[in-house]
Amino acid sequence: MENKQSSSPASFVDSTVVPGDVVLDLSSMTNQTIKLGGGLRQDCDAISAVKAGTLRFSKPNKYWIESSQKRYVPCVEDTILGIVVDSKADNFLIDIKGPAMGFLPVLAFEGGTRRNIPKFEKLVESLHNSILFSMRLIGLYHLEVGTLLYLRVVKANFGMNPELSCTDASGKAAEFGPLKDGYMFETSTGLSRKLLSSPTCPVLEALGKKLSFEIAVGLNGRVWVNAASPDTIVVVANAIMNSESLSGAQQIIMELKRPPNGSERFGHRQLR
Repeated sequence: MENKQSSSPASFVDSTVVPGDVVLDLSSMTNQTIKLGGGLRQDCDAISAVKAGTLRFSKPNKYWIESSQKRYVPCVEDTILGIVVDSKADNFLIDIKGPAMGFLPVLAFEGGTRRNIPKFEKLVESLHNSILFSMRLIGLYHLEVGTLLYLRVVKANFGMNPELSCTDASGKAAEFGPLKDGYMFETSTGLSRKLLSSPTCPVLEALGKKLSFEIAVGLNGRVWVNAASPDTIVVVANAIMNSESLSGAQQIIMELKRPPNGSERFGHRQLR
């Protein structure tokens, strides 16, 4: 079967592609630098798709294949939700819902330097005594097994465990770090991207007009919700999970039908 050839960078944007389709020709894009996201591979001057989905583009220069799947494939600069599963002397092992565990270096926090490793080691030793120490350097408490973190993927090379960080590209903590309280649930990677899309996803916009809550969405198909009332958390989580198969208009209609107290049930997916 012949590969599709593109005459311009925009030829396949927002179109469905399948593995083997050549979506970009670098020889016709002189003096341009592009970033490749998930689902794309470079072979000389040809950028081809390695999975089925929709080719997306975001300014100024990033391309990726958007699809809906359960397993997450790490990609550099993705923001994800990870769970601490083990702690070592110099890093944490993180479950990122991918083919391999990610690792989070102890220095991957704002202000982390080699000089402060002894303080961290002392902190880890305190776990055996069940004593909670404050890490003044990074503004966090020690990361116990099971801690939920909002992270950034720094490296994602084939055959290697992804490297993670709790800072942005400038080394600042920003919104990254532990997520306390609340409720975390899993969705498909496609729904996660919809929730992070711009303009705001219809279901989140509609919920935000009626309810007050916090939300963190990871591109690895995990969503964290927190609110003052457990009932609000249940309502928001159920609405998001039920919106996956709905269009934007259907999501708005679903929220318009919501009772004022938000106490409705969503079939068998009601959270307890």
